[in-house]
Amino acid sequence: MQNAPVSSLVGAEYEVEVGPVAHGGHCIARTEAGRVLFVRHALPGERVVARVTEGEETSRFLRADAVTVLEASKDRVEAPCPFAGPGKCGGCDWQHAKPGAQRRLKGEVIAEQLQRLAGLTPEEAGWDGTVMPAEGDKLPAGEVPQWRTRVQYAVDAEGHAGLRKHRSHDVEVIDHCMIAAEGVSELGIEKRTWEGMASVEAIAASGSGDRQVILAPKPGARLPLVELDKPVSVLRVDEHDGGVHRVHGRPFVRERADDRTYRVGNGGFWQVHPKAAQTLVLAVMQGLLPRKGDTALDLYCGVGLFAGAIADRVGDEGAVLGIESGKRAVEDARHNLQDYDRVRIEQGKVETVLPRTRITEVDLIVLDPPRAGAGKQTVKHLAGLGARRIAYVACDPAALARDIAYFKEGGYRVRTLRAFDLFPMTHHVECVAILEPAAKGS
Repeated sequence: MQNAPVSSLVGAEYEVEVGPVAHGGHCIARTEAGRVLFVRHALPGERVVARVTEGEETSRFLRADAVTVLEASKDRVEAPCPFAGPGKCGGCDWQHAKPGAQRRLKGEVIAEQLQRLAGLTPEEAGWDGTVMPAEGDKLPAGEVPQWRTRVQYAVDAEGHAGLRKHRSHDVEVIDHCMIAAEGVSELGIEKRTWEGMASVEAIAASGSGDRQVILAPKPGARLPLVELDKPVSVLRVDEHDGGVHRVHGRPFVRERADDRTYRVGNGGFWQVHPKAAQTLVLAVMQGLLPRKGDTALDLYCGVGLFAGAIADRVGDEGAVLGIESGKRAVEDARHNLQDYDRVRIEQGKVETVLPRTRITEVDLIVLDPPRAGAGKQTVKHLAGLGARRIAYVACDPAALARDIAYFKEGGYRVRTLRAFDLFPMTHHVECVAILEPAAKGS
């Protein structure tokens, strides 16, 4: 192990009062000298000993773990998972907080991002300030919802499966992930060794009994014979081009939402929480209120979840254009929506394909961009299409708030915002914002 630089503060400890929650699964604290700490494993109002995990004398801020709690918050609980805590698995941020407190913390982060980046209060965003649990997730403190239908296990040098430590490539070997869905846990990934593998991803479709394992071999390694506790399809990641190829079994899993079955191939994107797809479809449709004959855009459309829901509601007189960059996702979307004559799926980046379509007006837009958001140019283009309603599905409140500010510049206001706790025990949260022309709200 290399010696830390002379100016490094890693390992230094400070006794601090913990301040408000911040975006990213930590709270803000200050040393007596005024230096800012981003402290994990702490809660607002606590007094803790924080040990620096990242940062130097010249750093603008330091990252730290709360290693001793001197004065505990009433919201603190003993972390149910033995692999959660300072220096351990980085997957869960809030195992040490009561479930209701986790949702309040996420709500505070959303409110802070809206105010700071979009200049909006919760009231101005049409939001009541609550983060709703998914159906069946409202559990007593100390119980953990088994929601993660996809788990990517890292593999250590000895072939043992585990999860990455926070902001690290180091592997925390585990024997069970408490937030893994039952369909993932029953595969028994952690029970066997995976020599030569860099990672093993397990997928348990919630819309069917389909199970899938995706192996990523280290350079030059041979695939192991996969014998797990349940029948499973096996795919592999190509070490040269990063593509995913079938080894045996189906190259896709089947998921269900809005009374339709969706094929999701080669480990492609689908919401991880088993209730997420249905929850988000309902929120988007209730916000958009599609009418017969409407024209609509579904941007970053994946395998066609929202495009299918809109197509059902706009009927044969309506039309839907989906845009998605992933080649396999486009193939799946076209397969999933082949029954609809008036649905078209285009492959490519939204910012490239949308201008090429020469579309000048639409009735409805739904966008579910990646974590970075849609960005100023795309939002400006969308605001110029005159849509009656726009549904923005966001997995990052900072990106959502930034793009809402761009929509404001383009003449749109937020009509309603809803937040859903679709990633319990982590700092992640899903939001659905419904926007409309500002003139309507004046």
